[in-house]
Amino acid sequence: MAEAHETRRAQLRERFTAAGNGAALITRPANVRYLAGAAPQGAALLVGGDEDVLLCDRMPTDQVGVGRPDEALRIQLLAASDGDAALAAAGLAAGLRADALAVEEHDLTVTRHRALAARAPRLRLTDLGQAVEQQRLTKDEEEIALIRTAGEIADQALGELLESILVGRTERHLALELERRLVDHGADGPAFATSVASGPNAARIGHRPTDRRVEEGDLLSVCLGAAYHGYRAEVGRTFVIGNAPADWQVELYEVVFAAQRAGRQALTPGAEYRDADRAARQVLHAAGYGDALAPRTGHGVGLENDEDPQLAPEAMGKLDACVSVTVEPGVHLPGRGGVRIDDTLVVRPPADGGPELLTITTKELLAL
Repeated sequence: MAEAHETRRAQLRERFTAAGNGAALITRPANVRYLAGAAPQGAALLVGGDEDVLLCDRMPTDQVGVGRPDEALRIQLLAASDGDAALAAAGLAAGLRADALAVEEHDLTVTRHRALAARAPRLRLTDLGQAVEQQRLTKDEEEIALIRTAGEIADQALGELLESILVGRTERHLALELERRLVDHGADGPAFATSVASGPNAARIGHRPTDRRVEEGDLLSVCLGAAYHGYRAEVGRTFVIGNAPADWQVELYEVVFAAQRAGRQALTPGAEYRDADRAARQVLHAAGYGDALAPRTGHGVGLENDEDPQLAPEAMGKLDACVSVTVEPGVHLPGRGGVRIDDTLVVRPPADGGPELLTITTKELLAL
């Protein structure tokens, strides 16, 4: 992907030079990796001048979760006196005969911003804003291939868990087993802390696994994600423990499934973010569950677990082709349980078959 990284930096360069900046300083780790191919801990990327420079405290290697830097970059190792890569980069920028340096203010503390200004007092610091995040919205096919593989790994791990005995095992044990299986199948590691929620715990959004044991009659809600070469995908499913699900469990599941299907079908290029959210949300509202919903029904996924776009009622913007998102509506009933169905997809035009589903674990209500 070396050529892709160089192209991305060229696109960014066009943007910040048009705004009157001589260089840009990238500090947010996901943005560094997107533009450089690797993001060693504490690294900073200076884009501008005759060459682009990745500054870090040690020579990057192709470590799991770190990546391999683009060979077109110059790598500069920090001197012992330069503990902050961003400050060292500002010093380099001062020698580029630039008047202004664009920085990611949303990633800098006030103290660090002041330190940058002190390191290069002749440079005017401007805000790069979310320029790199906006470039990251639309994925190229190589990125999509990595997200697709991450989805396949998550599916494999979940599928194997469903073939084992679940009754009597704790939520915490099941979560640890899922994360081990992710690594066994080639993941860098879990994309986020795996959620396993049983019985009344399934009524909690973002539940962290506890020592509660899975019991007959429980709804079991599982959400996990895999990271693969830096890119993420997630999948979430809800199951019934035992052979005879209660009528309310079946009814609730069918409503959430219908909402999730509506949300997936709304993922077309040009659709408003909030319209994609509304498609899923209105199904649940019509069924009387409007007071038990999460504040959004999906979000972008890629180099970060949770990135733009946000599929939420107040979200502004329109979907483009090749944007990767989750669709994950759920209903959470305090004291009883809840149902959540979560998939990772890529927006595709109808001529290309519509949204591409990257996580394919069955959405049938299984009794385990």
